[in-house]
Amino acid sequence: MKVATRILSGLWIGLWAFHTVAATEEVPELTFEQSAEIIRHTYENQLFTLEPSKQSHYGLRMYRQTLDGKRYAATIHTELNTIASTLNHFADKVNTPEQIVLYAQRRLAPMRETQDERSQRRYNVSKNMPEYVYLGIDLLSAMARANEYGLQHREDDKLRQVIRRYDFKKYATSKPMIEAWAPQLAAQVFWLRELGEQDVVDAFIDTFRETYPDEKDASLTAQQYRNKIYTMTHIIEAMSHRYQTSVNEGDQQWIYDYFRQHIDTILLRATPKVIAQVGISFLLAGLDNDAVVEKTREAVRKAISADIGMIPSATGEMNLSQGEQRNVLAIMLLDWQGVHASPTVSNDPNLFANLPYGLVSKNGAN
Repeated sequence: MKVATRILSGLWIGLWAFHTVAATEEVPELTFEQSAEIIRHTYENQLFTLEPSKQSHYGLRMYRQTLDGKRYAATIHTELNTIASTLNHFADKVNTPEQIVLYAQRRLAPMRETQDERSQRRYNVSKNMPEYVYLGIDLLSAMARANEYGLQHREDDKLRQVIRRYDFKKYATSKPMIEAWAPQLAAQVFWLRELGEQDVVDAFIDTFRETYPDEKDASLTAQQYRNKIYTMTHIIEAMSHRYQTSVNEGDQQWIYDYFRQHIDTILLRATPKVIAQVGISFLLAGLDNDAVVEKTREAVRKAISADIGMIPSATGEMNLSQGEQRNVLAIMLLDWQGVHASPTVSNDPNLFANLPYGLVSKNGAN
């Protein structure tokens, strides 16, 4: 049945893209799957023209959706190289308090020059605790991504000692930090738990809910409203280990209740990227037939420009790299393939046969 759908999908996309249907003839509305195929066609024809981080972001999610190792193996290797380079650099060059502060200050400098609300919030709160940029944004991210594959750095103990010098609760329970970095913090507190380090998940969620009480939604700026909704989806994404396992709606019932109650406002105030994540949150919980899924799919489908084969930015920009995240999420929402705990060293050993220097299997096989 899926093969037939793909064949039909290609036929309809060809009709749509090349305008072979007579102008006077009504063009049938594309299905959600066919709409996803429009975006997939655009990105996969130009995947390796994207920035390496965007190739990896796209390829990993498509691998976990399709389990197509032949198609996406190269993007996984790109990510492994990036993870190894980052952790090698930190283990060798950036691990003392002084080195960490200097590194973080360099990372923060561009934010000082950017005038948008999000960057200004991030710079103003992080300049007084610059180590967070190193610890949360870079070190934890690289270690957690390696961990998901069943890997770790050869100097894992040294890097864990760096993490243990800092009390992450300081960042996770700061309301100004949450206003600036909440989606990232949502991922990071779950990464810490998965790595067996500090567990501040509940403390973060409690502070987040205090920072964004529902009765104050109307007074939030557009950026802060998106920050709230996107963070809620990131909590669900983190619980699923980045789309690898199903989640239980009841474990975060407050999020699902909120999305159901406020979906029409979300559709008005949020971007296609955020809307797609809301819909995916329900799919991760096995709620495929929930009305929220249908509404988010309709909204995301309408955001696709058939002329350019992707969802442009809010200002109409069509940069493939900059638009990768919103577009890969749209593909996932519109043509959901379920959750798959892959790729990992144990499940896909051939993919990890030649690891970049610095990365080793957690079971010692590599």
